[in-house]
Amino acid sequence: MPPERPSSAYPECVTRLIEEFGRLPGIGRRSAERLAFFVLKSNEPDAMRLAQAVIDVKRRIRHCSTCWNLTDADPCPICRSEGRDASTVLVVEQPKDLISLEQTGMYRGVYHVLMGRLDPLEGVGADSLTLKDLVRRVSDPAANARGIAVREVILGMNPDMEGESTGLQVGAEMARLGVRVTRLARGLPAGGQIEYASKAVLADAIECRQEL
Repeated sequence: MPPERPSSAYPECVTRLIEEFGRLPGIGRRSAERLAFFVLKSNEPDAMRLAQAVIDVKRRIRHCSTCWNLTDADPCPICRSEGRDASTVLVVEQPKDLISLEQTGMYRGVYHVLMGRLDPLEGVGADSLTLKDLVRRVSDPAANARGIAVREVILGMNPDMEGESTGLQVGAEMARLGVRVTRLARGLPAGGQIEYASKAVLADAIECRQEL
């Protein structure tokens, strides 16, 4: 018979809470225990607010059917906004990149979130991204924000090897459709991540974008 698993010193529900925290990225066993005990020591209203926030995120947040940004209304506020230039689409890898760029206040077009980037070693090909949705937006104005035709596509991928290869493929697809293709200027450091760049660096990158 296989040996019995050692019993936990914690009550079963606390053990489950620790295990669930331990599944979060970058959270080891000790950090998971600290988070679990933080919840245990919190008063009930504070703990319930945390639980309700998780429930609300899972029940209410979805992807915008136009740009794939995270939103609680479809289409998202950026795609709906009359103050945005829907003829210019900035393509990014993840929603967190979009948020970083929005915080500069320098960009007034709309976005398209690829939900990843090409990575053959990890089995991520073009079919795993939302590239087909971007092609549809560019090909058919009715599929773009507010039914406006796309004139320019800006490549805003991270400046590393995977981001470069993704940008080349997206750029080739867009050029084939006859739209202007630009990319963010090299204000972004090679090998860096958009979400960690300062507002000044991101603002320069948007302002000084270049033809591909």
